[in-house]
Amino acid sequence: MTPRGGVALQGPELHDRLYKTWSREPGLIGWLSSVDHKEIGRRYIITAFIFFALAGVLALVMRVQLATPESGLISADRYNQIFTMHGTTMMFLFAVPVMEAVAIYLVPLMLGTRNIAFPRLNAFSYYVYLAGGVMLWVAFAMNVGPDAGWFSYVPLSGPQYSPGKRVDFWAQMITFTEVAALAVSVELVATILKQRAPGMRLDRMPLFVWGVLVTSLMVIFSMPSVTLASSFLIADRLVGTHFFNPVEGGDPLLWQHLFWFFGHPEVYIIFLPAVGFVSQITETFTGRPVFGYPFMVLALVSIGLLAFGLWVHHMFAAGLPRLGYAFYTAASMTVSIPAGVQIFCWIATIWAGRPRFEVPLLYVIAFIVTFVIGGLSGVMVASVPLDLQMHDTYFVVAHFHYVLIGGGVFPLLGAVTYWFPKITGRMMSETLGRWSFGLLFVGFNLTFMPMHWTGLMGMPRRVYTYPAGMGWDMLNLLSTVGAFLTAVAVLLFAINVLRSWKLGAIAGSNPWNAATLEWSTTSPPQPYNFAHIPVVESRTPLWDMGDQLPVMTGLRVDERETLLTSVIDAAPDLREPSPEPTIWPLWAALFTTALFVGSIFTPWAIVYGAVPVALVLIAWFWPKLGEPAEEPVMR
Repeated sequence: MTPRGGVALQGPELHDRLYKTWSREPGLIGWLSSVDHKEIGRRYIITAFIFFALAGVLALVMRVQLATPESGLISADRYNQIFTMHGTTMMFLFAVPVMEAVAIYLVPLMLGTRNIAFPRLNAFSYYVYLAGGVMLWVAFAMNVGPDAGWFSYVPLSGPQYSPGKRVDFWAQMITFTEVAALAVSVELVATILKQRAPGMRLDRMPLFVWGVLVTSLMVIFSMPSVTLASSFLIADRLVGTHFFNPVEGGDPLLWQHLFWFFGHPEVYIIFLPAVGFVSQITETFTGRPVFGYPFMVLALVSIGLLAFGLWVHHMFAAGLPRLGYAFYTAASMTVSIPAGVQIFCWIATIWAGRPRFEVPLLYVIAFIVTFVIGGLSGVMVASVPLDLQMHDTYFVVAHFHYVLIGGGVFPLLGAVTYWFPKITGRMMSETLGRWSFGLLFVGFNLTFMPMHWTGLMGMPRRVYTYPAGMGWDMLNLLSTVGAFLTAVAVLLFAINVLRSWKLGAIAGSNPWNAATLEWSTTSPPQPYNFAHIPVVESRTPLWDMGDQLPVMTGLRVDERETLLTSVIDAAPDLREPSPEPTIWPLWAALFTTALFVGSIFTPWAIVYGAVPVALVLIAWFWPKLGEPAEEPVMR
């Protein structure tokens, strides 16, 4: 690497110069101003898991209430708030954000670049996400939490049946989280398409990166739909419009179409990054590349496309033309084909490799088992006659928890265990990890397997109590016991994380002998990620080249720069200045928060709140004299 003075730098001198260039200022202001993707990613991950814990506590409260018939532990009103907060937190504040959070941390490292694209936007997205979650939970603590379900169907959530501000807080929380999710998705797409290491053609990208790319594009195309729906809803409630009022020409089914056009792709927005987790873990712990790489990529893309043709199967009970029933039934069953291809590719990889059954791979096996069960029950409810009988019963609750926990949480916990040494430089305890995994697998199945039977026996979902003598008593008690066993498992996992963060065995740069680029740098990575930008010549560069990984020179040492490459072949293209740390994203998020929260009480807040937001954005984007322009890179 050659600085402006023309003298080649190596070793400690190179590290010192790069560290000074890419590190932030110390102290609170420096911490709040950070635009390092690793710091923002860690904050996202920790915050998402805090929301996960809060939602888990609410789940335990619900299970205690339902453990016995005719329970009077909590009132119907409070129960409505609790199940709404549980679902809303899990879907909007945990499941999607945590997948994007892991991608924020890992994707630049896996691509061999020094920071994510649009790093200041990345910081802004985190602050907006945090503000939306805090707003919702403060409202719940003040007994004005939403109570119309995480889906907020109209007319129940409309002004006639839900007076007050409960649904308004829910609708604006949607706006917060969707702004954050869309911002992150744009950053990830730009990073993946334009900042890959030289030589990392599209057909050499890690499967996790492929999963993130498809997921990010799905977010960009699906989430404006739910943002539009929530905006229509709050306009009906606050301004007096009639988007969903049939008396004035509106249509309540419009809400369902707009919501589920986002809601069903959201399942795959959660699932596809998990597919990437499973692929990377399987590759590492079998010692061979994932079987059928082209088929895996095609399956990812196919699921991303098919996911947009399934949303109406949530509305079979609403009444559809016969042709609509046939089309959405066929589409709902078709999506199982690419998912099945992926399952068989992982099984073939494990079969043909030399598997090491350490904790991350155990989570992969649990994922395969539970997701197949959830997928099979999903094909069942895709059949119209069965769906009409099981709609809004506990069978559906069991189905989507097998899909979302089996297809999302199991791979996520495996991924945390797998990449924990890269993030912290320490190894997690294998013994605690195995205990946590075993208890979680047993507790999860004990919680949700009985719900299939309670649903088939007619127990409706979203009821706060039930009469004795229905045959549901023992099954509900088993589910409650399983829920507490699951909570113990999650607590053990958290203890393992906290203990290992300071006391775990020291990890080297590549403790698992993995094949992808993030394992070629230090654990934890330096602020600049890579001293030299690596050059990729295969899908498994560390296995093929080891310590002899070729590198590229030409980036400046004393200025923040990233290398831009061509979209298809990742040929070196331009040197792009990378923004410095700044406090403006925080200020922009604070004024945006004031605008959104104020609009819950008066629509004039949008008008008056737009002024300080605009001023902050002007200051944020004000051009700096002397900024280097894009330049051709040394080839």
